[in-house]
Amino acid sequence: MSSCFLDEETFCQCCQLLLQHSHSLCDGWSWEQVKGSEGYLRKTALGTGRTRCILDQQGNSSDQHQERTFSLSFHNDEDDEDDGAVCCIQEESSSSSVVQYEYHILYSCSYQTPVLYFRASTLEGRSLCLEEVWDSVHPNYRQRLQHRPWDTITQQEHPLLGQSFFVLHPCRTEEFMMPVLKAALEEHRQVNYIVTWLSVVGPVVGLDVPLSYCTQVPEPPHTPSSSPQPPSSSPQPPSSSPQPPSSSPQPPSSSPQPPSSSPQPPSSSPQPPSSSPQPPALGTKPG
Repeated sequence: MSSCFLDEETFCQCCQLLLQHSHSLCDGWSWEQVKGSEGYLRKTALGTGRTRCILDQQGNSSDQHQERTFSLSFHNDEDDEDDGAVCCIQEESSSSSVVQYEYHILYSCSYQTPVLYFRASTLEGRSLCLEEVWDSVHPNYRQRLQHRPWDTITQQEHPLLGQSFFVLHPCRTEEFMMPVLKAALEEHRQVNYIVTWLSVVGPVVGLDVPLSYCTQVPEPPHTPSSSPQPPSSSPQPPSSSPQPPSSSPQPPSSSPQPPSSSPQPPSSSPQPPSSSPQPPALGTKPG
């Protein structure tokens, strides 16, 4: 695969191969069909994230492993008899907690690339805000994306479900996929576009891809067809042994047809001669 862009047919083929391997690992990926032939890959997983805590007046919170920051502000209180500055302490708290992630992989016709949509919520069902999602990004990735975080992770409507999702914007997909695919072409290595792309973008938002996907999921065959076929909703794992031929060959007819019991006689009987001589023609004398 030499192009850093992906057509929809190849997208579906790559998804089908990914689903087959996921099924063998019980890794949780599935194909969700929407609007006829349209659909997306889906997976849910538990991970850790940074969530903000609401503290009571005594500063108590039930969450553990909290990181607290304090900000100081000064203002003059006109009602204060001392006419002095009053110091206000505002306390913010964040904690590491278990987060439920839901990941969707869709095809973008505009960018001709896959796109990763996701949403995150606490175990109590509260959806994380964009700031909390950004705080949950691993520091190694956050440092690289720090100059443009809101262009990398944005919040927008899911194109198939019409619900609010976070999305890793696909505008930079070509930038990091081109050198990967170019190197694979030079080394004559087969790569599955979806697996390679996902192994790059997934860890940014807590989605790790097992190594076996990269080593065992092949590149789809180049067999163009008239229209892309969506992956099967429940892919079957590859067969452990070759399929046997049909249960038994079809037997010939139960018994050979015997030849005709006797040869067909010629016509039933020879035509006899005329029973009486033909009279002479008129006007002739008899002998």
